[in-house]
Amino acid sequence: MLARFRPLMATAPTTKAAPAVAFSTAAERDGYAQYNHTDACQHLRWTARESYEYMYARPWSKVVDFYAMLVRTGAGAAGLADLFQKDEKGVTCDTNGEEPLTSSEKQMAVKSSKGRGGRWERANFKIVLSYHGGSFDGWQKQPDLNTVQGLVEKRLGQFVDERKAKQLQDRSLPIEGCATVAGRTDKGVTALQQVCSFYTWRKDVQPSDIKDSINEAAPDTIKSLVVSEVSREFHPNFSAKWRRYLYIFPLDEDGKSKLGDEQSSTILENPECNIASRSFDVAKVDKIIRQLEGKMLSYKIFARDTQASRSAGPATECFMFHSRAAVTKLCSADENCKEGTTVMCIELVANRFLRKMVRVLVATAIREAAAGADEDALLNLMEATCRRATAPPAPAEGLCLVDVGYEDFNEQRCFILD
Repeated sequence: MLARFRPLMATAPTTKAAPAVAFSTAAERDGYAQYNHTDACQHLRWTARESYEYMYARPWSKVVDFYAMLVRTGAGAAGLADLFQKDEKGVTCDTNGEEPLTSSEKQMAVKSSKGRGGRWERANFKIVLSYHGGSFDGWQKQPDLNTVQGLVEKRLGQFVDERKAKQLQDRSLPIEGCATVAGRTDKGVTALQQVCSFYTWRKDVQPSDIKDSINEAAPDTIKSLVVSEVSREFHPNFSAKWRRYLYIFPLDEDGKSKLGDEQSSTILENPECNIASRSFDVAKVDKIIRQLEGKMLSYKIFARDTQASRSAGPATECFMFHSRAAVTKLCSADENCKEGTTVMCIELVANRFLRKMVRVLVATAIREAAAGADEDALLNLMEATCRRATAPPAPAEGLCLVDVGYEDFNEQRCFILD
């Protein structure tokens, strides 16, 4: 099957006939300008096209249905606890660390902001959302697309104060609220406890009114789990201390994931890299991604579609609190877990994530595990100067934003532990 995948994705095909020598990589053998890896490995690394076609050929429907069920039932992050035989209360926090203000705290907040004017006079609401990625074209509002932000801001329009409404009308714009989010998600990415905020100068708006309005919009694809009035200093993005993502990857019944029944028809001279492996071991993936824990690293090589100004320096640095992989069974409501779909779950918790960073990390870790690379393979790739050194992003269908934390990170809340 692997032989059928070539020729591969490339930036510039070579017009000259290939010389009669053995090449060090499959990409060079086929005459394409792919990245030339120098790290030792036991097998030939998958090329960009092999990795892409393999990832998208997996049976993603079970994962998509599972995420849809969690959103539909409003289970939030607690719905994932059963996957790992965890106590729901031990791994989730309903309001993500930012508790609603009591009546006395509201009075203190108002008193401390007297005479300050501006934003200190407004009511600030924190909204915890759960939405199904396959039903939307991502978070960010875009013309003529069904986005989460577009839907939420449309529902928040009825709570806009008169002054803001008049300004919008004078500019011939629709009356909509403004939702600030903890982190934008791409098309296809599900969120179980996404956090956004909305402010208004109206004093008669209640959290329950906002919650009911959002829940009436599309009950099966988006739910408002918690709405609370919070301090005026709260910002869903800048106040966050960590974000947690989970990637669910379908495996075969033996707990591995295979490329096919046929081996590559080409044998290279290097005896350690003569064929591309047809499967990978989840334990190897776990060892590779664990090397990222507890380190502040620049993940620019794992980012995609970023602005040039964000491709160097502190803007690309992330601290990984937790990174683990494990095998479990994915079960539907009417399915016995012993007969469920075998999946690999990768749990990543960091202070921030770059665009498409999680999906590239997952795909690259799987590629390196299949190649039998060393455990520090991802760390070695940090020094690469070309993003072709990493694999194409894994499908968005497997990715889920679990929750956002506003308290100090506590590893005991994680799903995958030793």
